[in-house]
Amino acid sequence: MNANEYLSMFFGDAQTITPLFVAGAMVLSFLLSMIFAIVYQYTFRGFTYSRSYIHSMVLGSMVTCMLIMAVGNNLARGMGILGTLAIIRFRTPLRDPRDSMFLFSCLGVGIACGCRMPLVAVTGTVLINIAALLLHWLPFASRRDYEGLLRFGMKTGDKEAEAKLQSILTQYCASFYVLGVRDAVQGEMAEFSYQIRLLDPSYQRDIVKDLKKSGLFVDPLLILQRNTVEL
Repeated sequence: MNANEYLSMFFGDAQTITPLFVAGAMVLSFLLSMIFAIVYQYTFRGFTYSRSYIHSMVLGSMVTCMLIMAVGNNLARGMGILGTLAIIRFRTPLRDPRDSMFLFSCLGVGIACGCRMPLVAVTGTVLINIAALLLHWLPFASRRDYEGLLRFGMKTGDKEAEAKLQSILTQYCASFYVLGVRDAVQGEMAEFSYQIRLLDPSYQRDIVKDLKKSGLFVDPLLILQRNTVEL
C-alpha cells in the first residue's frame, strides 16, 4: 500500500454532500423522532413527563444526524468530535429505563439518517414503535393498579418525620421516589410528592392511616390510577 492509501484509511475518501442531502437527512430524522415522541407521550403511564425531555429526543436525533454527516468515514474527525463530546457532562438523571430506550432510539434514527440509510431508519422506527404500542396495550408485566401518587406536608428538617416516613414507605411499598418538593407556610413546611408502588393494593388505606396516625404529616393523600384515598 502506498502513502495515499494509508492516508485514505485514516482521513477517509472524499464524499460529495449536497445541501439537498443534508436538508433531507435532517428533516427525515426530525419526522421520525417526532413519531417516537408522539408514541412516548401516548404510552407514558406516569403522572407527568418532562417537556424538555420530549424536545431532547427530537433535537438529539437531528444533532446526531448532523454529526454523522460531518464525520463521514473520516477517522480523524470522529476522534475530534469524540474528544469534544467527552468534555460535556450530562448529569440529567432518567428515572425510567424506558425513557433511556426512547432517547437511544431517536439517536439511532439520527445515525441511520446521517449514514445515508433511510430504509434502516424508517423500518426501525415503524417496528420499534409497534413494539412499544403492543407492550402498552398488552397486560404483559403490568402492575398499574399498584402504582399511585402520595402527597403530604412535613415540617422542614424534621429528622424524626424523615425516619418515620422511610419506615412507612419501606413497609408498604415495593418502590418509591420523590417527584417533587414545594415550600409551604413560608418555608416552615414542605409539600412532598412521591410516586409509589404498593406491595399489595389493600395497603392503600393503611399507608395513609399510618401517616396520619403518626401526627408528623399534614393532609396525607394517596391517588391511585383508578382509586383516590383521602383520610
